[in-house]
Amino acid sequence: MKFKSAFIFFLTLLLGVTGPAWAQPTLDNPDWTESEVPPPPIFDVNKLIPVDVSTSASLAYGVDPSTIHISNSDGIVRYVIVASSTSGARNVMYEGIRCSTGEFKTYAMYSPNGRWKPVAHPEWRSMFDNMPSKHALRLAQAGICDGRTPALSVDAIVTRLKNPFSRP
Repeated sequence: MKFKSAFIFFLTLLLGVTGPAWAQPTLDNPDWTESEVPPPPIFDVNKLIPVDVSTSASLAYGVDPSTIHISNSDGIVRYVIVASSTSGARNVMYEGIRCSTGEFKTYAMYSPNGRWKPVAHPEWRSMFDNMPSKHALRLAQAGICDGRTPALSVDAIVTRLKNPFSRP
């Protein structure tokens, strides 16, 4: 009888811990479609949370926490990331990460004249490809994704980004 009770307890515990992950969009969903992309949000370069991309990176990266949004309809985490050079030049991008597939997409670039310019044909790209910048991969690892699912809340993402060594 003790074995049966222990088994039921273990099964209940296992389902309670993994249940929320089952509700997330996954790679196995052939019917997945991206929802309509909201316009790029307003950002503030004075509120950026630094993102450590690489010790050898020539650019400093940061994300404005007020721009982070988790879409419940498609599981995409969208944000504005700013890459700054030591000379003060900035590249500002509106992007999304799809944790379930390990991909990211750039939707728009901020121009020097203060306007967003949509990317002509945005495409999903692997975060693991050999690219000059690994900022999307680093963001995913730093707190946007929990494995193949988005973090449970924007607050959780912001906390993780602000405290990169707090993750188990």
